[in-house]
Amino acid sequence: MPEWQVQDSSRITDEQYQHYILQGVSRTFALTIPQLPGNLERVTGNAYLLCRITDTIEDDATLSSRQKSHFIRRFLAVLNDEDDPIDFSRELLPLLGDGCLPAERDLVQNVDRVVRLMRSFSVAQQRFLMRCVRQMAAGMAYFQEAESPFGLADMAELDCYCYHVAGVVGEMLADLFCDYSTEISEHREKLVALSVHFGQGLQMTNILKDVREDMGRGVNWLPKDLFDQADVDLQDLPAVFSEPGFADVIGQLIAITHGHLRKALEYTLLLPAREKGIRRFCLWAIGMAMLTLKKLNADRHYGNPASVKITRASLKRIVALSNLAVGQDVLVKGLFASLARGLPKPVNRSLNAANMAIDGFDSSGG
Repeated sequence: MPEWQVQDSSRITDEQYQHYILQGVSRTFALTIPQLPGNLERVTGNAYLLCRITDTIEDDATLSSRQKSHFIRRFLAVLNDEDDPIDFSRELLPLLGDGCLPAERDLVQNVDRVVRLMRSFSVAQQRFLMRCVRQMAAGMAYFQEAESPFGLADMAELDCYCYHVAGVVGEMLADLFCDYSTEISEHREKLVALSVHFGQGLQMTNILKDVREDMGRGVNWLPKDLFDQADVDLQDLPAVFSEPGFADVIGQLIAITHGHLRKALEYTLLLPAREKGIRRFCLWAIGMAMLTLKKLNADRHYGNPASVKITRASLKRIVALSNLAVGQDVLVKGLFASLARGLPKPVNRSLNAANMAIDGFDSSGG
């Protein structure tokens, strides 16, 4: 895929802009979202961009905590049609730091186009998107104070964090899929419950993949209690990566992530076999996560930063095998089993979305 570059997008439609900017802010989702059928592609692409705007605010290193809260609330107000998107963009853009990607700046500059496209969706679809962004914003506000080199307190706090940055996205997708198909909606309760595991599996994979980079910039999303039990000091950089106990705990976290991804497989197999586009969307994401886990498991000390990256050839192979297996459950299970070979035995954790939800962050106050 050629390198994304900023272009004059003023003469293209809002839907064309969405396709253009998605390739700049996420190569992975620019690959998977177009697999979805019909209107689902448009809605899901839009949902990703709404979440990415929130994430861009949260990740910016130059904005203070007060500024981040201010702009996230303003963004929610924009979505509620209580604030002007162009005014929001004009105020935020000059404050974004050098670490903000050109595509992210372009996205912030065109918030009005993203929101305008959102307003073309059904009332139910807009409700699903708004709930997701509100919950994500609530979690980001809460966990701002937890961003430190010490790690999160324990696995329960990691579960809560993953729920607000990824589990809520999984719930939204389950709602969108059920809204799209009455056949899928017959399994709604199971799908929504499993979707939280799906989101957590993907998020924990990302957290584990980025451990060395995050710790290098003073951020740590690992559960401190597990490392304390192994007598590992997460602040002892860079020596911590060489400690046997560190590798052992990473192995435990890989096993937990493996368990969540098995639930993601259950989720995928609940989808009708004839819905190949939705199944491909899920299988490609699961396959990429499993490949990443295998690489992490082979280098638990993070000796080679490049070793956790999936090669283009591996990605093509996962896509081809997933496409071959997509409509046949036996082949899908066989593909997952082959990817799981050599990984620690999956550990299952119970997740209760109701217990993890954080309320009280909206456009109306602090």
